Order: sequence, then structure tokens, then C-alpha cells
Amino acid sequence: MSELTTYQRYHLAPTYHHHVGHLYPAMVRASQAHVVMLTEQGLIPAERGARLLRGLATLRADDSPAPAFDGSFEDTYYLLESTLAQACGLPASELDVQMARSRNDLDAGVFRMLLRDQLLGVLERVLVTGVTALDVADRYADVVITGYTHRRPAQPTTIGHALAGYAEALAGEAAAYADVIDQLNVSPLGSCAFAGTDLDIAPARVAELLGFDGLVTNSYEAVAGADHLVRVGTLNAQALATGARLARTLMDWLTWQWVATPGDFTQGSSIMPQKRNPVVLEHLVSMAGASAADAASVLNNVGAAWWEDSNNATTDVQVRLWDSNDRADRFFALVGGFLAELEPLHPPTREEIVASGATTTAAADALTRHGVPFRAAHSVVGRLVRAGAPGTWTADGVRAAADGLVDGLTDDAVADLIAAAVDPDLVLDRAQVDGPGAAAVRAQVATLRVAFTGVADRLAATRDRLARADEALDAVAAEVAGR
Repeated sequence: MSELTTYQRYHLAPTYHHHVGHLYPAMVRASQAHVVMLTEQGLIPAERGARLLRGLATLRADDSPAPAFDGSFEDTYYLLESTLAQACGLPASELDVQMARSRNDLDAGVFRMLLRDQLLGVLERVLVTGVTALDVADRYADVVITGYTHRRPAQPTTIGHALAGYAEALAGEAAAYADVIDQLNVSPLGSCAFAGTDLDIAPARVAELLGFDGLVTNSYEAVAGADHLVRVGTLNAQALATGARLARTLMDWLTWQWVATPGDFTQGSSIMPQKRNPVVLEHLVSMAGASAADAASVLNNVGAAWWEDSNNATTDVQVRLWDSNDRADRFFALVGGFLAELEPLHPPTREEIVASGATTTAAADALTRHGVPFRAAHSVVGRLVRAGAPGTWTADGVRAAADGLVDGLTDDAVADLIAAAVDPDLVLDRAQVDGPGAAAVRAQVATLRVAFTGVADRLAATRDRLARADEALDAVAAEVAGR
């Protein structure tokens, strides 16, 4: 074999070695469905179809490593033709496996198959992580903490309320992943280069045997389209960005010792024996950044391509999407594992929450329940805050702060304001259905469990359809092959 050319050495070879493990098995599987269809349609003789299917079965059963790139073939597509010819005992010139099929639609179909399978795994991780977040939210729905806005103490909330909120984000992301899988799961096979063929093929039969739900409507879109690829990359970036925000908040909770540091998710210091560093949270933030970079790469490549079959918009973005999906799978496994071990350690005391000023909104609200306009109530509490921490407020101080703002402040109004200012646990009784009240949070958990169950049912149905398609393809391929 002659020495590789510069193009082969620096592009074809590294691309082949990265892609072949992904593409080759899927190309073999797609080829089995294609040959079954060609045989059923009478486009190739039965004996030729049987011979090709026996060869493809041999390739599918062969788990030996792919050969190294030596320049004798251009890519995985041509490797398949070479190995199939050998398995069938035919010269490559006599192969019919590419009748009514282009590398264009084969690549497009295989890419969809691979992304479909990868995203099913990611979706399963999201569902497990979401249910874990709900379990922890339910368990700690009555653990009061200080909620922050703009990195400043804001209002009392609970661990359960915060984690139920993240679970709701996960529920939306789970539904979005299920939708993307549906968008992916239509077949471009049969569109050939982009304009189809005059041969009497049955693309719907190939789609059925490969577990696709239907066909791409337009054959040009089938090979030129990349919206589904963009959606995969951007959804991963979105979902991981949200998880990274939670990771940063969890870093604070650990630093303040509100929750215990899960030992399985730490690393020790090289010189400080007292330290256990929860660096997994830092890794999560970094992984989200890498996912955003992958999405940007996909968008840039797609936007730089022509509205036609183009490697920029299809083949060249696959490595970014495969890496992104793998990263998303690991990300949610880490988040779910971390949350599963989360336990309160030293949540802020009532006195600490009061001293932070987090109860002052509730104090102003208490006045409004007695007919005081909110802006006036807000101003009264503002004066009180400037005079001292809520724990120091007295009835006389409240009346002095109300002077000139509120006329006829009742004793009950004063008492309610002070009670709200010094008791952050009152938030546990809040009745608002989306709020941090313990009963409300547990009702939110129950609602979100239904949402996760609905997506889990979609996932199970898709996996079942794919399993049945696999069984059907195995059976018909064996039958046509004469086995």
C-alpha cells in the first residue's frame, strides 16, 4: 500500500477511526433492511438478495475491531462495500446493496438511528434524575433555608421548594427530549442523493424495519436538512446550563454547611488533610460549558453550509453531537447521584434567617392584610430595617416607623407584623399552590411525578417499537436469506 496522501493522513484517517465504531454497525443494520426491501420489491433476484443478507448477517455477527485506515477505501461507507463483497464471495462490482441508495441518504438515516439511540439513553437519565429530585424535595419540604436573589438573602424558602423547582425544569427538558426523538425518528432512506429514484422502491418498508415512525416528507430536506441536528445540540446545552446553575447553588449550600457533602462525590486535598472538595460540582459547570461549545459548533457549521447535502451541516457535526450526548448522559448521572445522597446538615437557624432580613417581605404583607396599602407597608418596614434587625423590633418601634405613613395602625396589625418578621417557619404554612408551603411542595411533587410518568411512558413505547422492529427485521432477513 502506498504512503497516505496529506488529505488521507490528516482528515480521512482520523475521521474514519473516530466514526467507524459508530457508523459501521448501523450501516450494516440499515443495509439489511434495504436488501430485504429490494428483494421483496423484485428489484434484485431472490438468490442475490439471499446471498447479500447472508453476508450482512456475517458482518453483523463479527465483533472484531475495524481495520486500520490504509487508504484502500475512502471511509466507512466503502469499508462496508469491501467487507460485504468478501463476506458474500462476490467482486464489489457485482454488489446490489447500493441500488436505489446513495451515501447521502444512508448517512442521513444512520445519523438519525445513532442519535435516536443516544438520546433515548439521555432521556432515561433525565427521568431518573427528575424522580430523584422529587424524592429529595418531598423528604425536605419542611427544611427552611434562606432563598437568594442576585446573590443576596431574599425570602425564606425550603430545600424541597428549590429542588421541586429544578425537577419541574427537568420535566420540561424530558418532554423536549422526547419531542426531539420523535423528530429524529423519521426515515430519509429512499431519497437517494436527494431526488429519489425511478425504481419501484418501498421506503416505508425500510422505515418500518428500522423502527422509524414514518418518512421525511421531502427528499431534498431528507439529505439537506439539519434542524434536527441543531435541536439535539441546543437542547443538550440548554439542559446542562440549567443543571450547572443548580450546581453553583449547591456549592453555596455546601460551603454554608446547610447540607452535608456527599463523600462519594469529593476529592481530597494534596496537602490539607481536613479538606474534601466537592469538585464534581465544578465539573458539572465545565461540562455545561463544553456542551454550549458543541452547540455553537453545530450552529456555526450548519449556518456556513449551502442548502443542499453538505458535510458542513451533516457529517462534520456528528462528532460534536455524539460527544454532546455522551456528556449529557454522564452529566445527569452525576446530578442524580449527587442529589440522591443530599442531606441537611446545619440549615440556617431561625435567628440567622431573621437577621438576614429575609422575613421583611412577609412583615410588609402582614400589614397589608390589615388594609394598609402595600407601598405604605413597604415603607414602614423599610424604616424598621434601617433602624435595626427584625429581631429587635418592638410595638413602639413599629408605631414610630408608621408615623406619617399609616393612620390608625391597630394592635393586631402591629402584632402580626412582628410575628411575621421573627418566624420564618410561617412559610411552611403558606397555602399558595406553587409556593414553598410544605403541603404545597408535596402537591407539586405529586403533579410532577405524573408529568415524568407520561414521558416515561413515551420512552417505553419508543423502546418497545424499536425492539419489535429489530425482531421483525431479524426474522424477515433470516427468512429471505433462506435460513
